[in-house]
Amino acid sequence: MSTDPAYCPYYCEENVWHLCANPRFEGCDRRVLIISNRARRVAMWGQRLCSDPELPIAWDYHVILLVRQTQRGEHSPWQAWDLDSAEPSPRPASEWLDDSFRGTGLLPQQFTPRFRLVSCADYRRFLRSDRRHMRAPDGSPRATPPSWPPILGERPPGTLDDGSNLDRFFDTEDPDFLGALFSLTELRRWLATATSGPPS
Repeated sequence: MSTDPAYCPYYCEENVWHLCANPRFEGCDRRVLIISNRARRVAMWGQRLCSDPELPIAWDYHVILLVRQTQRGEHSPWQAWDLDSAEPSPRPASEWLDDSFRGTGLLPQQFTPRFRLVSCADYRRFLRSDRRHMRAPDGSPRATPPSWPPILGERPPGTLDDGSNLDRFFDTEDPDFLGALFSLTELRRWLATATSGPPS
């Protein structure tokens, strides 16, 4: 079985959905990290689609995978898998975080990231996307869609949607959905101190 990650540009949420189940991560602790904010405009450095490596690109959202190995109760540091990064994956998650948000404090507040951290199990089970967010008003695709079919998982208990729940995943302010919410400072602290947690 191939361990090469499935990849389609501009569909990071689906790329990571597939990456969660990659056999190379069997037995590892895996978490999906969703990056967005209230304005849906986050500045990120080091992304391959940015023509100037010294400048950020503004994403409405971005999704990566965090992975760590656990042996005899001991945890290795978290590694970041960002398939859209100009640098190869994986990288130490703390290094990825520092490089990706290196100039956040110099930009207007509306570009500041917030984060939702979800277990891979929940992400794989509950992600629902009919890809409407990637269609123009006339119905044409804004970017070439992936070759695989849309991901239409289960509806999380107590929620309703009409074929897509991406907005719930990308809402980094709502505590009543899956996962945990973090500011940039809180996420840095979590990466440095997290030694246990629910299985993914």
